[in-house]
Amino acid sequence: MDKKGIAGGVVHTIPDDLRKALTSSSAAQTAWKDITPLARNEWICWVTSGKRVETRSIRIKKALSKLKGGMRRPCCWAGCTHR
Repeated sequence: MDKKGIAGGVVHTIPDDLRKALTSSSAAQTAWKDITPLARNEWICWVTSGKRVETRSIRIKKALSKLKGGMRRPCCWAGCTHR
């Protein structure tokens, strides 16, 4: 578990900006707790793989929306190469 009770992934720890976004939405936080550590790893890697700050912000917003909608892993992405 991370500082605020938000679990990270298998390889990746959850970054502060994603943790703050998850804690701001109880629905996204509930979905985050329901997915596997490998799935959390995929979301973290997808968010942090954006090279620009703008891209990362967009991905965080999309991740929250997709998690709240029931999506368990990022779509249309090759996946985390770190596992």
